[in-house]
Amino acid sequence: MSPNSTYWMNYVIRVAQGASRSSRRVGVVLVSENDELICSAFEGEVCGASWYRTLRSRMQELSISSAHSAYLTVNTLSTNQSFELADLLKEVRLDKVYVGLPDPALTSYRDDDPVTARGHVQRFPDDLQREILEQNRDFYAASEQSIECNPHYSAHRISEAVSSRLQSKGFALSRSDVNANRGRIALASLIRQRYAIEHEEADRAVNDALSEAFDAKYGTYDYAYDARAANPGWADDFMSVYGKLSTRPLPNASILNVGVGAGYEAAALFSDCPQITFVDIAERGLANISERIPSSRTVVSSAEDLSALPEDSYDLYVSLRTYNSSFFETSAAASEAHRVLKPGATIIVSVANGFLYTQRGCVVPGLIIPGTDFVDLYRGMDTANLVGAELDRAGFKDIRMFPTSTEIYLSAVTA
Repeated sequence: MSPNSTYWMNYVIRVAQGASRSSRRVGVVLVSENDELICSAFEGEVCGASWYRTLRSRMQELSISSAHSAYLTVNTLSTNQSFELADLLKEVRLDKVYVGLPDPALTSYRDDDPVTARGHVQRFPDDLQREILEQNRDFYAASEQSIECNPHYSAHRISEAVSSRLQSKGFALSRSDVNANRGRIALASLIRQRYAIEHEEADRAVNDALSEAFDAKYGTYDYAYDARAANPGWADDFMSVYGKLSTRPLPNASILNVGVGAGYEAAALFSDCPQITFVDIAERGLANISERIPSSRTVVSSAEDLSALPEDSYDLYVSLRTYNSSFFETSAAASEAHRVLKPGATIIVSVANGFLYTQRGCVVPGLIIPGTDFVDLYRGMDTANLVGAELDRAGFKDIRMFPTSTEIYLSAVTA
């Protein structure tokens, strides 16, 4: 993302600030090819008019029918439940569109949503998404996108657990410090600089904190709180994806399963697979799976460092809901996956894409914006696209995507 884009994202957030506190704070900015402001608008700027109506009126006054870029803080729904951005795109030619957050009223994907239907719509970065969320906190807090509807996720936050464990080791980092350094490398670098310690010590402190945090949350994970509790066919979803990629029966494949969690998924999918190795950063989940599948091999390690495993060794690499984990380094994990797989082998990874609304027994699609209590409807697909790009960079080919009701699967093969 260019510095100019970041400038205009910050600019439109300031534009949105002009709306009254009692209404949605939504702003939009149009920018020319010369990176100059064409015009802007915000919700409530004209009494009784949406940002869209105000912007269109302003463009008509200026005799403008196109712009290079548009920056919109919230992808709002109008009173007749159509997307105002979609209406704008029908009338105005735009080369690039940047959107901050989905409307809090959105609870499912819709065919007319330009964010999911158009390839040139891009998203604001996390720190600016948090600013937009704060501007509209009351609206999002009252929406179904709030994770307060899921007691497990609102009470067990990996970032808070990591911060607490680092503090117990003598590294006092604020929540904002942790949210601003979501990768393990970035977090270790911050500790190294702030406390003037060696790289090895900082890296070990972060690794231990992550291991303890994930062990506490997922080592004895209660799947009653998981979105898959509302999708009893999730194992069939996986087998359907695998069946599209290979005719080899799973028990005949040499399998590496990275990110075991409490071992529930692994036991459901791989109990009959004698050639399987399980890897996880947390030991408790590995102990659980060793009891369930005694013939399996277990390795305590992160997905980003599989140095304990030889290259060109596996027919199938599986990692479910790990590549969207907090502090995960996708690039390093994809490179390690490519290294340990045989030529022509298959990788299947999935990105979680839903949280269980426990009071209603339904799934709220999306992923949590780090450092917030809000589920972003678009974040699962955003993350899946980023994972696919990293698989491509790591040397995988034939990358395919398979969305299901609770997660998004990606597959690829080694060259």
